[in-house]
Amino acid sequence: MDIFEKCINFTQAREAIEGGFYPYFIPLDENEGTEVEYEGNRLIMCGSNNYLGLTTHPKVKQAAVDAVNRFGTSCTGSRFLNGTLALHEQLESELAKFVGKDEALIFSTGMQVNLGTISALVGREDVVILDKDDHASIVDGARLGYGKIERFRHNDPEHLERVLKSIPDELGKLVVVDGVFSMGGDLAALDVIVPMAEKYGARVMVDDAHGMGVTGGGKGTAEEFGLTERIDLIMSTFSKSFASLGGFIAGNDDVIHYIKHTARSLIFSASIPAANAAAALAALEVIRSEPERVRRVNEIAERVRTELRGMGFNVGESVTPIIPIIIGDDTKTFMSWKTLFENGVFVNPVISPAVPQGLQLLRTSYMATHTDDQITRVLETYQKVGKQIGII
Repeated sequence: MDIFEKCINFTQAREAIEGGFYPYFIPLDENEGTEVEYEGNRLIMCGSNNYLGLTTHPKVKQAAVDAVNRFGTSCTGSRFLNGTLALHEQLESELAKFVGKDEALIFSTGMQVNLGTISALVGREDVVILDKDDHASIVDGARLGYGKIERFRHNDPEHLERVLKSIPDELGKLVVVDGVFSMGGDLAALDVIVPMAEKYGARVMVDDAHGMGVTGGGKGTAEEFGLTERIDLIMSTFSKSFASLGGFIAGNDDVIHYIKHTARSLIFSASIPAANAAAALAALEVIRSEPERVRRVNEIAERVRTELRGMGFNVGESVTPIIPIIIGDDTKTFMSWKTLFENGVFVNPVISPAVPQGLQLLRTSYMATHTDDQITRVLETYQKVGKQIGII
């Protein structure tokens, strides 16, 4: 059999392109944060992870420019060998302080943080326990490790306890959950998960890619629940609230030291350029100095959730700026996306396997820099399209 046969037989995307319903890889001509331009048309962006709107903040942009002028465009090597700058270590120190941990370690992307950290920690005598809605990078990190993988139903502490009870005491155990789940915008039940993990001798890692800058006054879901000291590892990315590219893991100094010397995705990848590190550091400084941004994005999210529910939309269990519009049908999901796009609102359609069948949705998300007028226009468009497609 030809290994490329699967490629030849993969026709769904081409069919969607030909039908005018292909919503992916859209090449934007301009991106100004809350608005983007595509083929001469302006759209309000409600599909970005730029929660605090810092990609266009003058301090963040200038920090990146200054770093390029000083360090050039690339470090041309891995952190392990020649690719570590004093700037990287400065950012690591500030991140550790910010999230309340001993040490932090920067990777080139958030995906690589999870791939490297989980696979380094979970060996043959260990078990990693995942929420079924965990991000793909967590799942892939678990698969790269040599340990056993167990799953529990989404945010179901009783099922988690059954899983933990079934694992022999002599095996190491790591529970890994998203702090904010990226499709539903709901929080992990850390107030139950953490004490339960402690009861069964398991360590806890929280992927806070979508919680950092949003929950806990900006410090994330560990802070939101008052559990910073009891959560062993906190992970986040720079590509959301930190307005850059990269990611980090923070925790006990011995654990971070071990990850630094064993995580393959760190050791065998080039380090993030100085511009990315400088932008993330500047974004962190803005988060600290402008707490009103955190308040603003959550106020916008509360308004949108309230009004969408009032219109009759199903927004699930969201409590964050990620607000799903659950439709439950592939065709209506793509029709809704296309009609919204044509009416000047950019959202993201999500179907199986990214979400279970029956929970197909439009993933919408909001920024601190959205104006009240923009949000009003977006809500009016949602209502118009919802009635037109027949989902409200």
